Amino acid sequence: MTIPTYDLLMLPVLRHCAETTWQMRDLIRRIADDLGLSEEERAAQIPSGSTTIIASRVHWAKTYLKQAGLLEQPKRGVVQITQRGRDVLASNPTKIDTGLLEIYPEFQSFVRRTKSTSGPATEDLTMVGPAPESSSIQPSETPEEQITTASKTLNEALRDALLARILEASPTFFEQLIIDLLLRMGYGGSSADAGEHLGRTGDGGVDGVIREDHLGLDRVYLQAKRFQPGNTVGSEMVQAFIGALIGKGAQKGVLITTSTFSKAALNVATQTGSLRLVLLDGYALTNLMVRFNVGVRISQTIDIKRVDLDYFEDSEPE
Repeated sequence: MTIPTYDLLMLPVLRHCAETTWQMRDLIRRIADDLGLSEEERAAQIPSGSTTIIASRVHWAKTYLKQAGLLEQPKRGVVQITQRGRDVLASNPTKIDTGLLEIYPEFQSFVRRTKSTSGPATEDLTMVGPAPESSSIQPSETPEEQITTASKTLNEALRDALLARILEASPTFFEQLIIDLLLRMGYGGSSADAGEHLGRTGDGGVDGVIREDHLGLDRVYLQAKRFQPGNTVGSEMVQAFIGALIGKGAQKGVLITTSTFSKAALNVATQTGSLRLVLLDGYALTNLMVRFNVGVRISQTIDIKRVDLDYFEDSEPE
């Protein structure tokens, strides 16, 4: 049989999650059983060969339901329904599609980010397969424009997966991730240069210091806050970091969090006088990871070719 598209799988996925909490691998197997897929159909892979078609489509269905707040993932590889998801099922929908999901502000925000994000937000990164038929892709778009929009959708899901992995990892891993990112961005000359004092306790409110250049002529002080989504970094924490920077005689600081900053915190960061302070939230952090290829790798490359006009002009008789 033909494996249903991801949007046709959203309602079955939500219904199964209303029954119990699932490991994703078990949910994929259950959906495949419901569809009566043969062993050959279960093993069929997406063009990149990174995962099976059925796994990719169930993952995409889960991702869209999660972005709309109908599902949640309390830990890696596990998915469960939310009260909003139960409310949707209580209305006895005949289908769930992006049109239904767009009534929720969280999903609207997801679509806006997909539309506005320029190139340089669970599960294994192998979930990233063919781009789903997102409502953000408009019929009036050219094929090249559709590819660009689909790429943005893929990157948004990728950032979401990265953030989930960061939150599940240890504090030591988070510190090493920051070192790796700074090295890729050109700070310091080695891991030791980039991560000097990172993770040391009792260091006056500063988690680490990095060399801004290979000679160490200037330094940037760091503070990293690995918070769960919803635990916003407030102005008090930013002010405390500023106080620590002043105590160090520092001129530059970076406060990194996996969550977000309150409006008051952002305002405080703009009123630091000669002290330069940069705030990086979870979205900015994962965006930099994608841009500088930290924790990600290329799954598939597509070449878009055009006619070489110079080739034909050179061949014209004089």
